[in-house]
Amino acid sequence: MGIAERYRAVAAEVAAACAQAGRDPSEVTLIAVSKTVGCDGVAQAMDGGARAFGENRPDQLVPKAAGFPQAAWHFIGNIQSRRIRDIVGSATLIHSLCEMRHARKIDAAAADLGKIQEVLIEVNVSGELSKSGIAPGDALAMVRECAALSHVQVRGLMTMAPAGNSAIARESFEGLAALAASIRSSLPESQAAAFDGLSMGMSGDWREAIAAGATMVRIGRAIFSDAFE
Repeated sequence: MGIAERYRAVAAEVAAACAQAGRDPSEVTLIAVSKTVGCDGVAQAMDGGARAFGENRPDQLVPKAAGFPQAAWHFIGNIQSRRIRDIVGSATLIHSLCEMRHARKIDAAAADLGKIQEVLIEVNVSGELSKSGIAPGDALAMVRECAALSHVQVRGLMTMAPAGNSAIARESFEGLAALAASIRSSLPESQAAAFDGLSMGMSGDWREAIAAGATMVRIGRAIFSDAFE
């Protein structure tokens, strides 16, 4: 199968997993993680119906977002201070915010560009030292601190689960969902209504994420790699 066919197949699998979990497929956005392909690969995925893409490097995000402005572009990589303006200039949603110093710089860049930058707070639910993200116990304080920034809007949380164990992945995702619900209940009504995003699940564990309540799954290899077939 080519990229367009693989995208359609994955989208059908996502819809089926939603149905199995008793969820409406419209509740879950399939983000095609296009970091391993160029603009031609993006165009093929769009031919298959993709409209949301994920990139982890500004050098890839900026030209692809410029070439395909009709798509939603998600920045899912580690944030580097010196590239924040580039990220804000191209990203629909930043998934990986976990430091207030970056939040303040995002706020300043968004103000200069005349936009409200939507972000997710990255949480290290599993506690793995190899993973980025703040501790779950610090998430509410960061959400509240970000709420004071006039050009940043926190739309929810993101996490990455430990690889290779579906039960542990499900536990991590359920932990993030519970944390998000707890935070939402502590926010003013105006903020709580917009705090509705859960970005969790990748090519190896997105089914567990959907069952746990993900609103966004980040799938790359299953769409863009022949080896995943």
